Amino acid sequence: MSRETASRLLNRLRVARAERDLSQGGLARSAGVSRQTISSIETGQYCPSTLLAFQLARVLGVRVDELFWLEGEKR
Repeated sequence: MSRETASRLLNRLRVARAERDLSQGGLARSAGVSRQTISSIETGQYCPSTLLAFQLARVLGVRVDELFWLEGEKR
């Protein structure tokens, strides 16, 4: 995989959050971050640390690779 292809981390955080009827603020509180952090991740403006990605997956009850993937990867 070329570097150009894998340059962006995509996510389905907004969808997973909505499926659980969680607000950005609610998810943020559960994960120990700000609502703005959740918003920035959902819009692709912020790339979460590995630790935060695992925390979000745990809170949402999914695997990390169900929330995040590299652009160009087959899903």
